[in-house]
This record gives sequence, structure tokens and C-alpha cells, in this order.
Amino acid sequence: MRAVDLIRKKRDSGEHSREEIDFLTSGYTRGEIPDYQMAAWLMAVWIRGLNRSELASLTEAMLYSGEVLDLSRIPGKKVDKHSTGGVGDKTSLILAPIIAAGGLTVPMISGRGLGHTGGTLDKLESIPGFNVNLSLEEFRNVLHDCGLGLIGQTAEIAPADKKIYALRDATSTVENIGLICASIMSKKLAEGIDALVLDVKTGSGAFMKCEEDSVRLAELMVETGKRMGKKVVALITDMNQPLGRMAGHSNEVIECIEVLSGRGPADLRELSLELSAWMFFLGERTKSVDEGRVLAQSLIASGHALERFRHCIRLQGGDDHFVEKPQLLPRARSHLDVLSSASGFISATNCEQFGIALATLGGGREKKEDTIDHAVGLEFHKRIGDRVEKGEPLVTIHYNSGAKLAEAQSLIVASYEIGEVAPSERLPLIRRIIGA
Repeated sequence: MRAVDLIRKKRDSGEHSREEIDFLTSGYTRGEIPDYQMAAWLMAVWIRGLNRSELASLTEAMLYSGEVLDLSRIPGKKVDKHSTGGVGDKTSLILAPIIAAGGLTVPMISGRGLGHTGGTLDKLESIPGFNVNLSLEEFRNVLHDCGLGLIGQTAEIAPADKKIYALRDATSTVENIGLICASIMSKKLAEGIDALVLDVKTGSGAFMKCEEDSVRLAELMVETGKRMGKKVVALITDMNQPLGRMAGHSNEVIECIEVLSGRGPADLRELSLELSAWMFFLGERTKSVDEGRVLAQSLIASGHALERFRHCIRLQGGDDHFVEKPQLLPRARSHLDVLSSASGFISATNCEQFGIALATLGGGREKKEDTIDHAVGLEFHKRIGDRVEKGEPLVTIHYNSGAKLAEAQSLIVASYEIGEVAPSERLPLIRRIIGA
């Protein structure tokens, strides 16, 4: 069997056998198949797609390329959440402490930024000293001690996905339903969880721009999880504009602390509570989603959720003093306001362009080897439907280097549509629920 023949087969719309998928996945994981051949195969998959049989084979090959966690010595249900990603999407850092404070265990294995979206690991690494590279034994100890752990993929957990994930980011092969499903589900199923809540984004800032595509992806992931014996539900949520007011790693961490302290933007609070409610319900901590929402609110109000996050930060080597002193986090040296060129109402945004602008400033990667600038960020002052006057700030750019500032500014300016009248209808934050 040769990689070049399998590339040609998929290029020409052929169907792979389970053995062929295993050959490609294991060969690439061991370094026997080079990046350029795997990149060619990924592009062929992106163009031609995977059928259900191929998807099942790829998911299982990636899942069993490493170890599946055994968390049986930790009592109670294990629940996680995964988002397909967007601009300002930071709910993981809010949900995990809430759920752990409520008595469930959250073994969260996350990824880095992908395409125009930010990654949970990159946000966590803006916290001084925070270690996302725990061994599995260290991870189990943290979970046992505080009920949540936040790490990246280890060499043992779905190593095939870890390599392919990074390659997809650098080769524009991200937005494919089959590849997204296999990546997410192989990683999440390896966590040893009982239940999973999926936040599937739709809109201009999502990988799936069309709601029908988002629903297809959600249904595929719910079906995959249930086939593996897990409780799974997916929420289709809006990403036509950034979630919250901040995008950029340290800036988003600060916004998460605000929500855990009972403040923060209304949309971020709403989505965090809804996802928490479903996690409590699927984890059998509450008898209904409504009861789960009330429990989440009470854990924030009492301060228990924030204290649980601080406990996790300390256990993973981080400095939790930034909760009272945000200046301990990386901060950009300069800022620039992007002003509105007209008066009117914000009718739409090209949200993906905001993510690209942030990456241009150093907040994302163009190549696998690139380092992240955790300090850069975008602060959004207006939302869809808001009134804006000419010369009023739309976005504040927080930056360290002016080298690509003009490019980022142009992307942001071009991302706003301003009309004479307010939009007649505002789309709900939560569009649909799949698999409830």
C-alpha cells in the first residue's frame, strides 16, 4: 500500500477501506508518511468528502491511535463540552469551573487556534505559569483534586489527531464536516467521558457559514457519540458576530473572570449558563435543563465557580493573583480605535474577518511553528442592531507591532455593514438543539 495511490484514489472520488484509512493515519502518526503527502490527501478529502463508513473508520483510527483515559477511580459522572470555534468563543473557561463546582468532573482536553478561531490552550497559556502539558497521571490527579483539568493532547491521547489538526490549520483544510467530526469526536471520546455537550457555531464567523451545514455536522457528531454509548446533545448557536466584547487570548481570560464574578457581557453569560445547564442535565446532576440553569447561576453568585477555577489554576502551576490584578496577564503596548465611516445601524458583520485581523496582529498562526502573541486583541463596542454615529469607535485594536496594523484595520473596517434602519429581526443566540 502506498500513500500516493491513496491520494489519487480520493482525488478521483474513490472510497477508502478501513485498512486504507488505518494505513494513512498510523503511517502519518509514526512519521512514515510526510507532511506534503498528508496535506495532499487532506485537500482531496476537503474537495471530495468522506462517506459515513470512511468517517467512522477515520474517527476510530484517530481515537485508538493512542490511549483512552480510564477515570474509573474518580467517582461520579464525567462530562465535557466542545465548541466548533468562533471569534471571542471562550465559554470553556467559564463552564468547566461551574460544572466542577456543581459536583461533576470535567476532563477537558482542548486544542489550539484553528484557522481564524482562537484556541482554549492559547488562552490558558496567557496565564503566567499555567501548564497545559500535564502527563496523564498528573491530569488524573488534578481531576481527582478539583473536578476539572484543562490540558492539550498528550502523546498518548489521539496522537493522530494532534498531528493532523496542526496540518489542517496550515493547509486550509479546516472547513470539512467529516474532518471536523473525526477530529472532535476522537479527542473527546478518548477522555473517558459519559456525556458531551456540543456548541456548533453557524454564521459568518463559524467554519459552517450555513445553518443547514451546521445542523448536518451536529447530527453527525451526535450520531457518532451515541454510537459509542455516550449521551450527546448539540446546540446550534449564532456566530454572525463575536461572542462577548473581547477577542484575543489574555483579554478573553479577563472576560471569563468577569462572568465568573457575576458580570460580563449578556450574550456570553446567556450561552455559558445554557451550556452549563445541559451539562448538568446530561451528567444527571439535575433532573431538568431549567434546574441546571438555576444551579449554574447559584454557583456563580456564591463565588464557588470562580474559586474552583482558581484552585485549578494553582494545581496546574498558574498564578491566580491575576484574578484581582489583571495587569499580571500579557498586555499590549498600544491601542488604536477603528472609527465608523458613517452614521446608522449595524446591520451585519463579516465576523470571520475579525478573526483574520486578530491573527494578522500576531494572535493566530500562519504556520504550525508560529508563536502566539497573547497580548493582542480586539475590543468590540457595537453589536448588530446598535446605533452608531460617524466617527464613533467600532473596535479598539490592542497591538504590539505596527507592521500589519493597517492591514488589520482595513479588514475590520470592511467587516461592518451599516444601514439607515435597524435590522427588522435579530437572530437568536441559540438557534436549535439537536439530539435533546
